[in-house]
Amino acid sequence: MIIQGGMGVAISDWRLAQAVARRGQLGVISGTGIDTVLVRRLQDGDPGADMRRAIAQFPLPQIAEDVLRRYFLPEGRQPGTPYKLIPMYRHGGTRPSEPLTILAAFVEVYLAKEGHSGPVGMNLLTKVQHPNLALLYGAMLAGVDAILMGAGIPRDVPAALDAMAAHRPALLAFDVEGLASGESEHLTLDPSAYWEGPPPPLTRPLFLPIIASNSLATMMARKASGRVDGFIIEGPTAGGHNAPPRGEMQLNAQGEPIYGPRDEVDLAKIRQLGLPFWLAGGAGSPERLKQALDAGAAGVQVGTLFAYCEESGLAEPLRRAVLSEAVEGKVRVRTDPRASPTGYPFKVVEWSGEGAAAKRSRVCDLGYLRTAYRTADGQIGFRCASEPIDTYVAKGGAVEETEGRECLCNALMANVGIGQVRADDQLEPPLLTSGDDLRLIGTFLAGQTHYSAADVIDYLLAGIR
Repeated sequence: MIIQGGMGVAISDWRLAQAVARRGQLGVISGTGIDTVLVRRLQDGDPGADMRRAIAQFPLPQIAEDVLRRYFLPEGRQPGTPYKLIPMYRHGGTRPSEPLTILAAFVEVYLAKEGHSGPVGMNLLTKVQHPNLALLYGAMLAGVDAILMGAGIPRDVPAALDAMAAHRPALLAFDVEGLASGESEHLTLDPSAYWEGPPPPLTRPLFLPIIASNSLATMMARKASGRVDGFIIEGPTAGGHNAPPRGEMQLNAQGEPIYGPRDEVDLAKIRQLGLPFWLAGGAGSPERLKQALDAGAAGVQVGTLFAYCEESGLAEPLRRAVLSEAVEGKVRVRTDPRASPTGYPFKVVEWSGEGAAAKRSRVCDLGYLRTAYRTADGQIGFRCASEPIDTYVAKGGAVEETEGRECLCNALMANVGIGQVRADDQLEPPLLTSGDDLRLIGTFLAGQTHYSAADVIDYLLAGIR
């Protein structure tokens, strides 16, 4: 009945997913940026040896050995030392980051599934295109039970899952700005390239696209490349990236997108598709769970309550600061139409703690949210509206697209305590995202200052047991 949200970069880490799955609900790890997360954990000395324990189980030891040789620092980084970066993906030719990405997804799913039989899923952003096939394959090698994908139209993913379950070549359509009419590009991954002997048998995971409209649900159910196993229906009160309002974007007095009746999903029509569905966005209460079940849903997806529990990957100082202000009604969750370089509205938490209003330098050194475009000489280049403005404009980007953009890739790493060291030993500042439910979390806390994932599950299920 409960799907834990796949939040941010490593907010939904293996510890949180494991805690939820041990209670029989669907624990979810976030696959976004997990390759960078892995190498930064290794560079910090891998406290507890969790990464190395999982890496030792990876069925392609040559990849595991290479990653450890490149990134593991037994004593951790020296103070003030920046993290070593991984190569950004490029289109065509060799892909030096692909084996690392496969390994990273395997490690996170393996740890989430370790020691119990509960279900574990992985959440991906369709918009983050290049790593997704490698993430899917690595997660499948670790036995992931479900794949959740939003922030785009993951129409090609079912067929890719079918292919990789049989270790056959898989492909996804690759969105590139400026392609000529009738021209297309694809991303590919051939699992057979990694095996000298017979590969291990794999199980095809369930596929649950995250949708915000009836039209997208209908299209995925009837015209996707393969089997769709259900839907997560996410409203605009959910944290992270939101679907933009239907029609022309209009803003309220606070500069936030205005959502209306056209943005509401007709659940009666969803039921006609004959697939299970879960409701997300403002669903973190027993009342909302009961309402969802009464409406024919299989349950709810909950993010915000899990994001601030003890097992989440959110850095402890940030968790304490935001919760203390939330209890006093001092936090605000703003839907920012400009923060994300993807162009999707993005929820931003406003609080008064350290780092809350820090300014960040424009940089693009991780590259997950870059946009691919056809260059004047016919090649495929990459640009990001959050990179230095002169660089973006030189690549053909419109200067107005850079206004208000934030480097979410680096900010979300900072949220989990692995932010980059910048000039003068300054740390990359955080940028928190959360669902609108954060403003009401004081009701759930009822005087507590901390709580567990199990507490969240007990709270949500209390009204239906």
